[in-house]
Amino acid sequence: MDRAHDDADDRSGAVTPRGGGSDFLQLSPADAPPGGITEWLARRLRGAIADGRLPVGSRLPATRVLAAELRVSRGVVTEAYQRLSEDGHVAGRGRNGTVVVAAPVSPPDGGDARQRPDGGPLFTAAPGPAAFDALRTAPARVDLSPGAPDLAAFPRAAWLRAERAVLADMPAASLKYGDPRGLPELRGAVARWLARNRGIACDPADILITSGVAQGIGLIADVLRREDVTAMAFEEPGSLGVRQHLVAGGFTTPPVRVDAQGVRVDDLLACGARAVLLTPAHQFPTGVVLGGERRRALMRWAADGGLIVEDDYDAEHRYGRPPAPALRAMLGDRVCYAGSVSKLLAPALRIGWLVAPARHREALVTAKRFADLGNAALPQLVLARIMESGALERHLRVLRTRHRRRRDVMIEAVRAHLPGAVVHGAAAGLHLMVTFGGDAAWDDRTLAEAALELGVKAHPLSWHRQLPGPPGLVMGYASSGTADITEGVALLGKALARVA
Repeated sequence: MDRAHDDADDRSGAVTPRGGGSDFLQLSPADAPPGGITEWLARRLRGAIADGRLPVGSRLPATRVLAAELRVSRGVVTEAYQRLSEDGHVAGRGRNGTVVVAAPVSPPDGGDARQRPDGGPLFTAAPGPAAFDALRTAPARVDLSPGAPDLAAFPRAAWLRAERAVLADMPAASLKYGDPRGLPELRGAVARWLARNRGIACDPADILITSGVAQGIGLIADVLRREDVTAMAFEEPGSLGVRQHLVAGGFTTPPVRVDAQGVRVDDLLACGARAVLLTPAHQFPTGVVLGGERRRALMRWAADGGLIVEDDYDAEHRYGRPPAPALRAMLGDRVCYAGSVSKLLAPALRIGWLVAPARHREALVTAKRFADLGNAALPQLVLARIMESGALERHLRVLRTRHRRRRDVMIEAVRAHLPGAVVHGAAAGLHLMVTFGGDAAWDDRTLAEAALELGVKAHPLSWHRQLPGPPGLVMGYASSGTADITEGVALLGKALARVA
């Protein structure tokens, strides 16, 4: 993709064949549609990466060489490579050329895309505990499920450098059982990260390292149950996955409605719950930010003995709007704050944190101790180094640029292919919510089922509701390339035409 590696390849003595075709992948421009040669080339390369003909680590031909073989302008090849780079499939490596770094998500062989493990439909039945597992493994050409950042952008080189440095400096004693609260190095790094990026002033002693927000919520549920709290008020609509964790922990989840200003505190007062779980910086799935008057009303509710569990799940991902302050920064010990690197780096790392109220701190540490004796030491030390070096901020800047472009492509595709859809939550986050109006005579689960038949995954909005509401979809854009987003939304449009 750059002149350095093109020149290096030209000096290698390769002979450019004539004839308007290439031995590389048996490419022939004659197969391209009129006026669409760049997209044709990008699709052929993307398909070769997906099916393994171009495995991760393999090198693409220099742009000059491939252009000469195909008898097209070098700009055609450069643009095709650039599209693959934006999708996260290839990366320029200087003199080492353009290298395949990640394959598109490919569905497992066999199986019915619409079937759960128990043989029932995936969307048209009530989602059970295995719903997300079934959706992850369901075959599909395009996955627009919400909840993941651009995983192809994971900073592998920075992580590897940090891991090598940690292993070089790590004393043998660090390999013993550690503090169940988490290693001091990571708790200190998290405290400084929260101060810089979320305005939260806390001491490392206030922080408990967890296996993601999911474990943190489970620990909170365990502690509150011991205080005879068995109801956790829950945003409506709100995350099905989080609600499932609470229900599995023995909690009821009375719904409190969300409007353009965030959670309705009058609903919270009316339900009588002593605790509430909120996503105030970027509400899931609507994307609204909790307004100032609602924050003040929450302060009054918390002052009367209420506990707020703040899930700050993707607050760092914003595009052109000012940052929304964390409730923990305003309400202090009336808030149990939960965060993680799942939306910053990757869910597979399973590293999160709790900033707990003083009155619950020791009980949470005890619950963590008996859950797993604490997180693995090596990933904690590596993450601490990544955070302290500034690499995480740099990575976040890269993600914002990529995510913004993918969001824009999804909005354009929705306008083109989903007539009547209203887009919500575009100013921040990793997903969009679209609604179709309260007079729609069809069910969004039927739409999601029809879409899966056509090869695209998205969440029906009703999955994330406890109360009736207009049909809609929740669609993630961060982990898919622009071409996949455009194709996926076009398929959703075809599915909508079938059911509407």
